[in-house]
Amino acid sequence: MKVYQTKEIRNIALIGGNRTGKTTLAEAIAFHGGVVSRRGTIEDKNTISDYREIELERQQSISSTLIYSEFAGCKINMIDCPGFDDFIGEAIGALRVADTALMVINAQNGVDVGAEIQWRWAKKMNTPVIFVVNQLDHEKANFDETLKQLKNYFGNSVMPFQYPVNAGVGFDSVIDLLQMKLLKFPVGGGKIAIEEIPAGEKNKAEEMHNALIEAAAENDEKLMDKFFEEGTLTEEEMAQGLKLGIIGRGTFPVICIAAKNDQGITRFMEIIKSSAPAPDEMPGVKTESGKTLNCKTSDPTTAYIFKTALEQHLGEVSFMKLYGGEITEAMDMVNSISNSKERLSQLLCIAGKNREKVEKVVAGDIIATIKLKGSQTGQTLVKSGDEEIVPTEYPEPKFRIAVRAKNSSDDEKLGAILNDFKKTDQTFLGEQSKELKQMIISGQGEQHLNIIKWMIEKLNKIDIEFYPPKIPYRETITKSSEAMYRHKKQSGGAGQFGEVHMLVEPYYDGMPNQTKYPVRGQDTYDLAWGGKLVFNNCIVGGAIDARFMPAIMKGINEKMEEGPLTGSYARDIVINVYDGKMHPVDSNEMAFKLAGRNAFREAFKNAGPKILEPIYDVEIFVPSERMGDVMTDLQGRRGVVMGMDSEGSFQKIRAKVPLAEMNKYSTTLSSITSGRASYGMKFSEYQQVPADVQNEIIKKYEEENKEED
Repeated sequence: MKVYQTKEIRNIALIGGNRTGKTTLAEAIAFHGGVVSRRGTIEDKNTISDYREIELERQQSISSTLIYSEFAGCKINMIDCPGFDDFIGEAIGALRVADTALMVINAQNGVDVGAEIQWRWAKKMNTPVIFVVNQLDHEKANFDETLKQLKNYFGNSVMPFQYPVNAGVGFDSVIDLLQMKLLKFPVGGGKIAIEEIPAGEKNKAEEMHNALIEAAAENDEKLMDKFFEEGTLTEEEMAQGLKLGIIGRGTFPVICIAAKNDQGITRFMEIIKSSAPAPDEMPGVKTESGKTLNCKTSDPTTAYIFKTALEQHLGEVSFMKLYGGEITEAMDMVNSISNSKERLSQLLCIAGKNREKVEKVVAGDIIATIKLKGSQTGQTLVKSGDEEIVPTEYPEPKFRIAVRAKNSSDDEKLGAILNDFKKTDQTFLGEQSKELKQMIISGQGEQHLNIIKWMIEKLNKIDIEFYPPKIPYRETITKSSEAMYRHKKQSGGAGQFGEVHMLVEPYYDGMPNQTKYPVRGQDTYDLAWGGKLVFNNCIVGGAIDARFMPAIMKGINEKMEEGPLTGSYARDIVINVYDGKMHPVDSNEMAFKLAGRNAFREAFKNAGPKILEPIYDVEIFVPSERMGDVMTDLQGRRGVVMGMDSEGSFQKIRAKVPLAEMNKYSTTLSSITSGRASYGMKFSEYQQVPADVQNEIIKKYEEENKEED
C-alpha cells in the first residue's frame, strides 16, 4: 500500500441504530476500494466487519471494527460501530478519532433510538455528521417522512445533497443537488448513468439546490460576497462552502443509497472524498499541558490509542490515530504517562479480519500495532517529551450484577479474565469487593453484561452465574453515647487485662470538641470508604499508658469495618477515650485492642445508629410524550427530581435516586419508553435511609446471616 498523505485521508465513524445497514455499507465501500474481491453479507456470515463468533451467532455488531478502503487516490478509514446503547463505548471511541460521523438511517423506520443516542454523543464530541439514508429499495421506504424526522430531531441544518425519484421497490434514481443531474444506479452496482433532471422535478431540484448554495455561502465571507453579487456559486465554490459548514456542524448533508444492492455507493464515496474533511482540516486535539496538535507532519510525533482488542492469533492489538509527525515500522516510542519504551514491531492497516503491513504512516492516519508491553486505551505514545493527549471520557457504568464461577476453583481465573475485559472495554468494570464479599461487574445494560457472560462461558470455558449484588451501605450514629468495656482473661500464666471508657459522637464538618472531657491529643482520619474518623485522647493521670492507644485505635478500626446493623463500613464518628484501667503485669496490646473494639461496639449501639445509602445523580433523556411515565417510575424508586431541561423533542430529567432502587433500571426504562430513552448515572453522596426502609434492610441482613449460620 502507498503512503497516504494527510490531505488524502478521510476518517469516518459509521454510527446509527441497529439494523440500519452500517455493516453492509462498510462491506460495499471495502469492495469498491478493492479490499475484498467479493461482497459478503450478514446473512451469509462472511462480512469483513462482523467476523467474531458472537457477531456471527447473533448477526449484529458487538465491537467497533476498523476497515480501510482506497478510492480515487484517497484512503478512507471507516470504523463500523454497534447500534445498541449497551455498546455505546465502542461508538464513543470511534467518534473520538473520526473526523466525520456517517449516521446511517433506515428509510423504512426513519430516526430510531440509536440515532438519537449517538447524535447526542457526536454533538458532545463536536464531530461533524453526514446522514446516509439507506434501504431506499425497500417496499416500505419513505424518504420524505425520513427527511421530515431528521429535520424535526436534528434541526433545519439537515440538508439533502440528493433525494430519490422512485424510493421503494424498483428504486434506481436520485436527483443529485450538487451536480444538478439525475443519477441512475444499476441494481447490483455498475456504471452510473447521468441524465438531465426531468421537467417534473426541475422546480423542486432548483429550490433545493439554491438552498444548498445559500448554506454554502453562509460559511465563508468571500463566498457570501460573491453570492450577493452574482446570485450563485460554482460547483467547486459550493463544495468548499459546504465543507466548511460540515466541519463547523452548521450543515448536515443527506445522501441516498441502497447498500445491499450496491446502489449509490461510488457517488457516495465521491462525496466523502470531496465534502468530508481531511484530518488537518479539523480543529486540533488538546494535550494535558494545553498545547494543540493539528494532525500535521510538522507536529511532534504523537499517537493516541483509542481501542485495545484481543484477537485470535495476534494477541493484544492496539488501534491508534497519529495526531502529529510520522511513524515507521520498528520505531521506538515512549508512553507519555509511564515513560516506558514501546517498540512498534508492526504497523497494520486493518480491514476487519484482513490486515496489511505498512512501513510508514503519516499524521492523520489510523492504524494498528501489536504486542505493546504496557500501553492501554486512552494513553499516548510520543517520540520524545511527555505530551499527553487528553483522554476520552466514557459514561459511568449503570447496570451492576454479582458474578461467581459455578466451580469455586475457577474464581482466580475468572478474576484474570475480567481484568482483560477492562482493558478492551472502557465502559465495563469488574472487581472483587472486599466490602460486599462479592465479585461485582458493571456495564451499560443487561445486554452488555449478558454478552460478557457469553464470552466467558463460550470462549474461556468457565461456567458462571449472575446473582443480586449487595448495596454498599454505610453506618453512622446520630447522638452521643458512652460505654466501657473491661477485657479480663486469666489462664495459668500471664493473663490479659484492659479497660476502656469512651464517648462517641456523630461527626460533622467544623464541629467543636466536646467539653465534658479534656482533649489532650487528636488524630483525624480520612477513611478509605469515605467519611471521617476523629480519635481524641482524653486520658488524665495516666489511667491508660500512651503505648496502648494505637492498640485501642486498631480495635475500633476493626469494628468500623463491620458495623453492627448490616455489617457495612461505619463512618463520620468522633471517639473520645477518657478513662480506663491497666494491670501492671497482665495489660498488653491485645487486651486493649479487644477492650477498645467492644467498648466501641456498645457505645455505637446506644448512639442512635443509622444506615446510610449511596445516592446517585441520574440524568435521563426521554421523549417528551413519555416523560409522565418516567417521572411516575422515578417516584416509585424514591427518586427526587432536581430539575428538567428541553433538548429538541427530548426532556432531560435530573434526579437523585438511591442505588438500591436502580437495579435493572435500564431494562425498565427501555420497556416504558419503547427503547427511546437513555440515561447515565454517577455517584453523588450518602444519605440516611428512611426508618421503614432501614428496618427492612436490617431484617433482611439478619435473615441472611441466619441462613449462613
